[in-house]
Amino acid sequence: MSSLLHPRHWLIWATFGLLRAATLLPLSAQRALGRQLGRVFLLLGRRRARIARINIDLCFPELTAAARATLLRRHFESFGIGLLELGCGWWSTDRRLRRQITVHGLEHLRDALARGKGVILLSAHFTTLEIGGRFLALLAGDLPLKALYRPSENPVMEHMVRGNRERQFGTPIPRDDIRAVLRALRRGEAVWYASDQNFGHKGSVFAPFFGIPAATNTASTRLASMTGAAVVPFFTRRLPDGRYEQIIGPPLENFPGVSPDVDATRINRLIEDWVRQAPEQYFWIHRRFKDRPGDEPRFY
Repeated sequence: MSSLLHPRHWLIWATFGLLRAATLLPLSAQRALGRQLGRVFLLLGRRRARIARINIDLCFPELTAAARATLLRRHFESFGIGLLELGCGWWSTDRRLRRQITVHGLEHLRDALARGKGVILLSAHFTTLEIGGRFLALLAGDLPLKALYRPSENPVMEHMVRGNRERQFGTPIPRDDIRAVLRALRRGEAVWYASDQNFGHKGSVFAPFFGIPAATNTASTRLASMTGAAVVPFFTRRLPDGRYEQIIGPPLENFPGVSPDVDATRINRLIEDWVRQAPEQYFWIHRRFKDRPGDEPRFY
């Protein structure tokens, strides 16, 4: 623990302190502050802004240049709000959060867990990801949930992320620990998993996302095949009035399908439908199309 207090970590501790202090603000003030932070990141984060601009141009060619520029700005505003929501997801009271969320379809998760073969809770990387996880843990009550997380090389970040995930979901599972995921599913637990980032060719197929071949992880197919787990999609979005909506869909029928390629295409189409409902809230700053099939030119 003493190593976490080394002076080289003081800046990140101060950042977390400011983040926690921001949770004391009214929610409207938090969102206004988050939008301003996002505009600063858009100006200063040139590399990420370039990646987001390329992604938006690729996925929304039907929009005018002005409309795509507006979407880019709104995305960074949403990203800034999402950073402050990180603090809300970690430290806000249950009572405060319950007033902000409407959930649809929680019965789908309950019914799928009742089968006893585990559930893959399929989500995607939106700016509401962290607070969406807190909402899920809050609304699911005593249902057995597990969350994957990406271990951090920064010990303070690792301490904070792991600790807060553990408080909400029990012991979190490192993203690459497939054996732990299998054990959780075989115990009849639900594992929260976002499948839409590009992790290279290994364990992936190229499936269309907004009509563009994208390296898509096939872990959902493999895990469902090995365990019989149901795949239950869920999506959290921030509404215009500042509240949130979490939609838990019915288990995907006939999944796994005839091939991992078909399953990946199906999942990407589902995520694409979610993105179109709140395009500014998707995580456009990730290099979703980093890997290209064959000799196709790179985008970034």
